[in-house]
Amino acid sequence: MSQRTAYVTDLRTLQAECTANFVRLDRLLGDTVAGERVELPLASHTARFGTLHLEVVERAPYTTVVRVFQSGVLDGMIDAPRMMVHLYHDVQMAEVTDFQRKRHFEGRYRYPNAHMHQPDEKLQLNRFLGEWLEHGLAHGHDTRIFETP
Repeated sequence: MSQRTAYVTDLRTLQAECTANFVRLDRLLGDTVAGERVELPLASHTARFGTLHLEVVERAPYTTVVRVFQSGVLDGMIDAPRMMVHLYHDVQMAEVTDFQRKRHFEGRYRYPNAHMHQPDEKLQLNRFLGEWLEHGLAHGHDTRIFETP
């Protein structure tokens, strides 16, 4: 039986993903302020995929907090993905800090573990965000929603 090697966090890959996600979110959010939401109806030529929602929860000089979720075709059938993302303006990185109401992800997990996290859970969540945002950029149609206080 071979010995399994421990997962080593790949910081370069994680930082690259977080930097790319910052750029994607910056493109999608533009100059939105706290309380505003960007809705991106997702569709191809033949199908509708629901709506990607980007809600600016908080905007400060050095950080922005965004709630990301999707609604649409599978409402009521599955628990739709939801995440909170912190954008750090000084280093131009965006990081998933909450997914499905679970917070504070470690850079590496022992596997197996009680919560069934993958060894590279944090990287996978940030990759998922990147793929989600890329899908929004490719198939979304921007609709701004302005909340009134």
